[in-house]
Amino acid sequence: MKIEGQAVLITGGGGGLGAGTARALASAGAKVALLDSNIGNAISIAQEIGGIAIECDVSDEASGVDALETARSKHGPARILVNCAGIAPAEKIVGKNGAMPLDNFRQVIEVNLIGTFNLIRLAAADIMELPTLEDNERGVIISTASVAAFEGQLGQAAYGASKGGVHSLTIICAREFARYGIRVNTIAPGLFATPMLLGMPQDVQDSLAATIPFPSRFGTPAEYAKLAMSIIDNVMINGETIRLDGGIRLQPR
Repeated sequence: MKIEGQAVLITGGGGGLGAGTARALASAGAKVALLDSNIGNAISIAQEIGGIAIECDVSDEASGVDALETARSKHGPARILVNCAGIAPAEKIVGKNGAMPLDNFRQVIEVNLIGTFNLIRLAAADIMELPTLEDNERGVIISTASVAAFEGQLGQAAYGASKGGVHSLTIICAREFARYGIRVNTIAPGLFATPMLLGMPQDVQDSLAATIPFPSRFGTPAEYAKLAMSIIDNVMINGETIRLDGGIRLQPR
């Protein structure tokens, strides 16, 4: 799909992978709407790229509906959705203080998995009503999983389960939406230079980066965005979860 002129929705667009993708898509001529619960950060990025910022709790049905209505009124119906919103708290299933509170697990699932599904269903319903483009394509949906979906480490029960769910949704959505010309793919990043990792002590960052075979450094939001752009451009990429990780395979700890 040609990006120029298309309306785009990016969840978690106020920082990290979402902000990097927003910059790349805006530079390619897209009309970008940033959906984020942290509206201050989203406004800052929107001003930088000439997009719009919309406050949105992706895990909440009404908030998602309202956000899409606002984006539609400003930019028209979106053909591209990039799901980057997510949280990554670390907690053992049974720790020093006993069993993990069930609400802690539930919160991660609600944001990472239910939030992704919420925006997929809403965006897809809109895209289905649009006229077809070249190759009978109507739209593209990209979600964000993690290598933790496949090799979750200790303390990543909630995070790994949520990202495993995003991975599993990919082929199901791609199959269901195929007859409407909507492609669905997922990117599974490894260790990326997002606020979560960059907030760690430098020696911890260096130790983590050294575990990546090549290149032995954190990935950047711009590199995530490059893959997202390639997925949008290449109509044959569909129903796939693509690892973007420098060859890393996470160890138990």
